[in-house]
Amino acid sequence: MGFRIEPFYWLLIALPVAVVLEVIHANELSIFLASGVAIIPLAGLMGRATENLADSMGPTAGGLLNASFGNAAELIIALLAIWKGEIELVKASITGSIIGNILLVLGVAIVAGGLRYPRQTFNRTAASLGATLLALASVGLIIPAIYHFLAQSAVSTADRAQTIEYLSEEIAVVLAVLYVLSLVFTLKTHQHLFGGDEGHATPEWSRTTSFVVLLVATAAVAVMSEFLVGSVNAAAESIGMSKIFVGVIVVAIIGNAAEHSTAVLVAMKNKMDLAVTIAVGSSLQIALFVAPFLVFASLIIGHPLDLHFSAMEVVAIVIAIAILALVAGDGETHWMEGALLLAVYAILALAFYHLPAPASV
Repeated sequence: MGFRIEPFYWLLIALPVAVVLEVIHANELSIFLASGVAIIPLAGLMGRATENLADSMGPTAGGLLNASFGNAAELIIALLAIWKGEIELVKASITGSIIGNILLVLGVAIVAGGLRYPRQTFNRTAASLGATLLALASVGLIIPAIYHFLAQSAVSTADRAQTIEYLSEEIAVVLAVLYVLSLVFTLKTHQHLFGGDEGHATPEWSRTTSFVVLLVATAAVAVMSEFLVGSVNAAAESIGMSKIFVGVIVVAIIGNAAEHSTAVLVAMKNKMDLAVTIAVGSSLQIALFVAPFLVFASLIIGHPLDLHFSAMEVVAIVIAIAILALVAGDGETHWMEGALLLAVYAILALAFYHLPAPASV
């Protein structure tokens, strides 16, 4: 099998650079930047290896594999952040992944496709359904913040915090069940709405090659994530960024960059159906799989993660999903819609940049 060289693979040079900088104890900002850049091509290799394994396993098993490992890089970064007690950074990265997929990834894809094709169409039913599923799934990420607000005057701070932790664990169970049901829905009962009729793709790599690449890339992402999380506080302080901005914008972009370059490329080939599916599906995966998985994992690690997001994070998620519903409603796009999505993302990024450090509801 051939090995197609992707344009962003040259960024792999940042991998040894990050290792050297860590060994010589260079300044934290340079370590943060080098490790962040290195994660981008490594995440791309993980995604490519996963897709090849999926192609060799058939549509159902392959779809399950893709769904489970689609956000592996973000998951590794979040797990290491939890291990180091960076809970607010993890919450911010969850928010950033959801709004980044909807506004940034889809926005860039629509602009890129719209500049080549004046009008692009997609399956209105599937897109609207995806937006609805995402809205319902995101309820689980919003309810703890609402409870916190309503219980402020009636419950003590300690009791409120404990209740929110219990509530988050219970919601995580519900979201996990919904994730399983969503897999049954998209891979079995309604796969025709999600590209299930496209046939069986021929894998580019053998199973052995794919597995080895996936294993090596995953290990490298884990090491780079260790460097990234370890340097995030000093790096953020040195450039005047709050931790929540780094999580919502910087870490989310690093984790998604390589994986979602696919959405832009397929949009430029007039495959807007697939571009929309990638953007919406990735956000769904964050809400239904990554968030509850991290809640359960945090209990084992010993640094409990709750689903109580700040007011700004809740507002950003609601705005992003509302805009997605508007875009998905007519089944067609043009470059101006993409520009509007990017403008909203820029406005939210500015709001997070100027948000005071505590960022609590």
